[in-house]
Amino acid sequence: MTFQQTTGQVFVSLPQKLTNVQVPPIKIQGIKTKLVSFIAANIMWDGVGTYHEPFMGSGVVGFNLAPQRAIFSDTNPHLIRFYQSLYDGKITAPMVREYLETEAPKLADTPDGRESYYYEVRDRFNKEHSPLDFLFLQRSNFNGMIRFNSSGGYNVPFGRKPNRFAPALITKITNQVRWLGELFQARPDWTFANQSFEDAYQDVEAHDFVYLDPPYIGRHDGYFDSWSEEKADLLAEITQKNPSGYALSMWHSNRHRTNGHLDLWAHGVVHTTDHFYHVGAKELNRSAVIEALVVSPKNTVDPVTTAGGSPRVLLTL
Repeated sequence: MTFQQTTGQVFVSLPQKLTNVQVPPIKIQGIKTKLVSFIAANIMWDGVGTYHEPFMGSGVVGFNLAPQRAIFSDTNPHLIRFYQSLYDGKITAPMVREYLETEAPKLADTPDGRESYYYEVRDRFNKEHSPLDFLFLQRSNFNGMIRFNSSGGYNVPFGRKPNRFAPALITKITNQVRWLGELFQARPDWTFANQSFEDAYQDVEAHDFVYLDPPYIGRHDGYFDSWSEEKADLLAEITQKNPSGYALSMWHSNRHRTNGHLDLWAHGVVHTTDHFYHVGAKELNRSAVIEALVVSPKNTVDPVTTAGGSPRVLLTL
């Protein structure tokens, strides 16, 4: 769906019915690929303001929604550095193919234990912070995790697949980079920032929309910096005091319990859908859950008329 001003500029609006969700090149635990269509179908926004994503992670949601103006931010500088390099044209699809085709044999020729070439790349990344090495690590590590030690060193172990970068996967990653490169060229008003959500909200105005995908309270496996209940509480407070529209992704419940943190989002309307998490270091994080999308009342979609097709049950907290 689009909205066109008298100037002739076309803005991408919501809700959208997305049937072909594209996957970005950076693999991250908890990536929302299978939830993008659900998210896009349950938000109403005219797209005229700026889209903000203060916890961009892989960027899969914002990249598929493709708003005209956007600010993507994250506290992880390596994520921002990778996507900024791609946005600026410093990383291209041919460059990624050449890099992976060079590195793949080195990984395949070493054992899958501590001696693996993976750890040589990891040590090199911790010294030089190359965006291409970051891509390599995220596509060959254990379960797509992102974890750093107290000194800021990347410490996720190898995924124990020496032949990980088969020709088909290299082509797949190259195509993902090419898709994003073409998208970025069509979106000159996008910004990438290494900042906290508190700083991100300094730029949010009433006509903007904010999509939030913070680390999940009670299901968190690690991130670039610490995340706590105090920060989660502050996010709920800041978001609901801001006049902009918002949508928050958070787990709602599983067979054992319900997420009590959602009680703090009493201002919003909750859309739910079933989801299964395949990644995570802990077995309890690889299970079926009910996923919640908390949407500001002025931006929620009636479940009967949603662009996503089938009705959704709305829960009001």
